Amino acid sequence: MAIHPLSPLTVAEIEQGAALVAAQLGEQATFSAVNLVEPKKAEVLGYTPGDAVVRQLRFVGYDYPEEGQRDGGFEGIVNLQTEAVVINRIETGQAAIGLADFVAAVTITKADAGWQEAMRARGVTDFDLVQIDPWPTGGYQHPSIPEGHRVHRAISFVKEDPTDNAYARPVQGLIAHVDITAGKVAYLEDHGVVPLPTQSGRYDAASQPEFRDSLRPIDITQPEGASFQVDGHAVQWEGFNFRVSIHPTNGLVLHQLSYQDGDENRSILYRAALSEMVVPYGDTDPMHNWKHVFDAGEANIGSLTNSLTLGCDCLGEIHYFDHNVVNWNGTARTIENAICMHEEDYGILWKHHDSLTQSTEVRRSRRLVVSAVHTVGNYEYGFFWYLYLDGTIQMEVKLTGIIGVSAVADGDERPDVAPLVAPNVTSPIHQHLFCFRLDFNIDGTNNSVYEVEAEPLPIAEDNPQGTAFRAKSTLLESEQQAQRDCYPQRSRYWKVVNPERKNGLGKAVAWKLLPSATPTLLAHEDSIIAKRAGFARHNLWVTKFEEGAFNAAGDYPNLLNSGGEGLPKWAEQNRNLEAEDVVVWHTTGVTHMPRPEDWPVMPVEYCGFSLMPVGFFDRNPTLDVPPSKACAKD
Repeated sequence: MAIHPLSPLTVAEIEQGAALVAAQLGEQATFSAVNLVEPKKAEVLGYTPGDAVVRQLRFVGYDYPEEGQRDGGFEGIVNLQTEAVVINRIETGQAAIGLADFVAAVTITKADAGWQEAMRARGVTDFDLVQIDPWPTGGYQHPSIPEGHRVHRAISFVKEDPTDNAYARPVQGLIAHVDITAGKVAYLEDHGVVPLPTQSGRYDAASQPEFRDSLRPIDITQPEGASFQVDGHAVQWEGFNFRVSIHPTNGLVLHQLSYQDGDENRSILYRAALSEMVVPYGDTDPMHNWKHVFDAGEANIGSLTNSLTLGCDCLGEIHYFDHNVVNWNGTARTIENAICMHEEDYGILWKHHDSLTQSTEVRRSRRLVVSAVHTVGNYEYGFFWYLYLDGTIQMEVKLTGIIGVSAVADGDERPDVAPLVAPNVTSPIHQHLFCFRLDFNIDGTNNSVYEVEAEPLPIAEDNPQGTAFRAKSTLLESEQQAQRDCYPQRSRYWKVVNPERKNGLGKAVAWKLLPSATPTLLAHEDSIIAKRAGFARHNLWVTKFEEGAFNAAGDYPNLLNSGGEGLPKWAEQNRNLEAEDVVVWHTTGVTHMPRPEDWPVMPVEYCGFSLMPVGFFDRNPTLDVPPSKACAKD
C-alpha cells in the first residue's frame, strides 16, 4: 500500500525513530509521545499518488539532565530517510506527562515516611490498597521545589479490596508535592484528618444485586454491508472523502475532508480536530483549587485511547482503525480498534404530506459515525464525528467516567461549590472546555469569516408593529476583532465563505459553524488558569493559517506558569483575515454541577457543535436519496 503524506506511523517507523533519538540522548531518555510531523500544507495539497514522501517523526520525552539544569524535557525530530536527528530542549513549559512520570510519582509517594505516617493517622495501614492519582500542578509550583523540576501533586484513595472503586473513599486533606527530578516528596500538605466515607461506590456488573429484565434485544444489521469504502486510512461515504488518524495532543483527526459534487471533489476542511482542553475546578478547597488540567497538552489524550469493543462501545457493521503509540522505553505499542466507524439510522431526513393529493414523500436520514474514546485518570472522553447525508458535519463530545470527589464530615458540605453526591462524599463544580481547530478550505484556501445574528429592528414607518428582525452579518476582518462569544438569544453563528466561488444563485459558497449554548472560562481574567488557558476565554477565535500552529495553549503547557502561548500570542499579530487561508478555533463545553445521579459512575453528558453548508449546494442535496422499502410506491 502506498504511503500518503498523512499516513499514520507504523510500529517499525516508531521504533526506528526512537532508537535514533536514544542513540543521541542515551539510555536515560524516556518517551512520552510521538507523532508524524505533517508535511507543509502546500505539499500535501499538491501530492499525487506515486510522489516521494519524506517521513519525519516528532518524539517528546525527558532525560533527567544533570543537577542544576532545567528538566523541561526534549523534542526529537527524526528524518527516517536520512536518519538525521535534531534534539531541541523544551524551554517554555515541559514535556507532556508520560507513564514513567506517573509510575515514579506513585512509587515516590508510597515510599515517603511522612505520607505513610499521615495514612496511619487515618487508620490506613495496608498501602497496597491505596490508589495514588498523580496530577499536573495547574501551573502552581511549591516554593520547596526548584524551578524547572518535573513535578506532580499526588492525592490518595483507599480500596476495600483490589477490585474496589477507590474513588468512593478519598483521603481528604493530604497532598504530596512530588519532585520527580529529585526523586522525593518535597512537601507534604496535610490539612487534618477527615474520616473516610463508608458507603461502597462499586458500579461493576458483579456488584449489582440484580438487573432489570424489561429490556429486549435491539439488533442492527446491514445484510449487504456498510455504505462506506476504506483504503488504509482514507474513507469515502456518500459524497464525503477524508482521512482519519489519532494525534497524541489532538486526539481524533479528520484530514482533507471534501465532498464529491458531480465531477468535482470540493474541499471543505483541511484538518479538523481537538486543539486543547482544560478542566478548571471552581472549588476553593485546597484539594481542588489547583486542579486546572490540560487533558490534551499535559496528559497526551491521544496516547490514552481505549481499545473499543463491538457490542459495547460500537454497535452495527463496524470498521476499526488501529493506532500505534510509543512506550516509555522507545518500543511501540498498537492500540487495536482505537477508532470505530459505522453507520446509524437517524430518523427522518425530510418529509412532506400534500393534503390536496393525499400523497406523502419521506426519506430516512443516516449518519456516518467516526469515534474514539480516551480515559484520562478518573474520566472518559468520547469524541464523535458525525457526517450526515445532507452535508452536515457534527462533533459531539461525550463525557463520562467518575467525577472528582472530596470526603466531608457530617454537615460540612458546601452545596454551592461542592454538592453532596453520596454520604460524606462531595464533588466540586468544574468546567470541561474543549477548543477545536477547524482549518477550513472551502473550495480553496482563500476564505473569509462572518458573524451572523438575528437583530430586532426598531419600530418605524416600515415596521409599525415592531415585529421585524433581520440577519445581521459582520465581516471579521482581523485576528483581534475575531475573538467572539456565543449569543444564543440572537441565534449567533459564524459563516466561513469563499468570496471567489459563487453558487447557482450568484452568492458566495459557505459553511456555518453552529455552536451550542456553551460557556466560557469562569475563572477571573487575572488568575493563573485564565493566562494559561487563554483560548477558553472566548468561544471563537480566527487566525491566519500558520504552519505548525496546532495547539491552542502552546505545544508544552505542562508547568507553563505564565501562560500566553498559543492562540493569544498568535492573535497579537492582528493579521488580516479577509480572503485568506484562515483557521477557525471554537471552544465548546459544559459547566458541570454534580448531582447524586452522577455517582458512582456518571451517565454521559454531551456538548459539541455542527458545521452546515450554506449555499455550498444549489438545493437540497438529498433529493436523490431513495425512499425506504416501507415507503416506496408500487
